[in-house]
Amino acid sequence: QVQLVESGGGLVQAGGSLRLSCAASGSIFSINAMGWYRQAPGKQRELVARISSGGSKIYADSVKGRFTISRENTKKVYLQMSSLKPEDTAVYYCTLGIRPDYWGQGTQVTVSS
Repeated sequence: QVQLVESGGGLVQAGGSLRLSCAASGSIFSINAMGWYRQAPGKQRELVARISSGGSKIYADSVKGRFTISRENTKKVYLQMSSLKPEDTAVYYCTLGIRPDYWGQGTQVTVSS
């Protein structure tokens, strides 16, 4: 069984920065795509950023140039968020797999204006 645990969320003022971390545990035997999704109140869950098994990265247009996804190994992924805006307020979820196959429980990010 695979588990994903996010950390690093919190309250920050607009223009500030946060770094989200995600640690995976369990039976992971190869490098998989890992990513970050978010869901704001009343909105659909959306892909924020994803890093493939080969290291390719994709970003939502709304975060390009402000957010950076990185990974440490097969089980850790990070999301560096800068120049945060109130519209970035959401619950952020870490994912594993391209579909994705596994989801974390989410971490709240709140950006005040």
